[in-house]
Amino acid sequence: MLLKTKIPLSYVFGKIKWEIIFVFIYASIIALEDRFLHIMEVSLPLSVPMVLGTILSLLLAFKSNQAYDRWWEARIAWGAIVNDSRSLIRQVLCFTEPPYDSSDARTWVQRLTNRQIAWTYSVGMSLRKQMDLDKIRRYLTPEEVDFVAKHDNVPNALLLLHGQDLRYALREGWLNPYQQVEMEGILTKLTDSMGRCERIKNTVFPATYTLYIHFCLFFFVMLLPFALLEVFGVLEVLMVVAISSAFFLIEKMAIHLQDPFECKPTDTPMTAIAQTIETNLKQMIGEKPPVRVPVPEEGTFYVL
Repeated sequence: MLLKTKIPLSYVFGKIKWEIIFVFIYASIIALEDRFLHIMEVSLPLSVPMVLGTILSLLLAFKSNQAYDRWWEARIAWGAIVNDSRSLIRQVLCFTEPPYDSSDARTWVQRLTNRQIAWTYSVGMSLRKQMDLDKIRRYLTPEEVDFVAKHDNVPNALLLLHGQDLRYALREGWLNPYQQVEMEGILTKLTDSMGRCERIKNTVFPATYTLYIHFCLFFFVMLLPFALLEVFGVLEVLMVVAISSAFFLIEKMAIHLQDPFECKPTDTPMTAIAQTIETNLKQMIGEKPPVRVPVPEEGTFYVL
């Protein structure tokens, strides 16, 4: 995600540079033809592109709202993952306090905590289609790595190991049945949050809707120079570029927000959230969290 708050204009308009170049060349050709060549006499009333622009504005507003809803739902799901991860480890610590404070119980708490940290990282990698077990190997035992390697859905396999550990703790007497049921409820919430993210990832925004809006936008841009010639003359080139840029930027913003798990700067910051969870959970069990320094990419933004 973008960490810097001051985003330069070169980055913003760099996303629509080819569209701006096309509009500038097209509007310039229309202006030069009207001033020097006079091959054709085409004049449109300003009301024509105004009506089309109004319709286009409504379509873009609807698309932007829908895209933002997808992005915001993804952020809500990851907020729930943060809360449920903290709740899970807090219950693990509180339920296994003395008289169950044995070395085996402490090892069990540490193993479950590290596995929960691995789960948060694995969810992010799974959503981005970049699953790499080497990145979470240090949080798992060799047996656990071998177990999850056999599953297509690594986060789901880790939750299965969580459930097996709760059953083991119940058998050892570290948990009573009511405590196990309570903790199983948190595992269910984690599964629900993961499922919500997978639904957003796998539900593609309708391509036809995007295509139709894009077609209407270019049709609007191609009509606009003819309507502005009589009012602004040659300066219509600048007016067309300015008006078109506003529409193109809104369209591009919606396209970026509609897919929050695609390794874009506007993505949900899953890795940063997972690092926050790791810091919190490590401190809860009395371990020192790792110190990380964001690495700048391309000298402009930090991308996590």
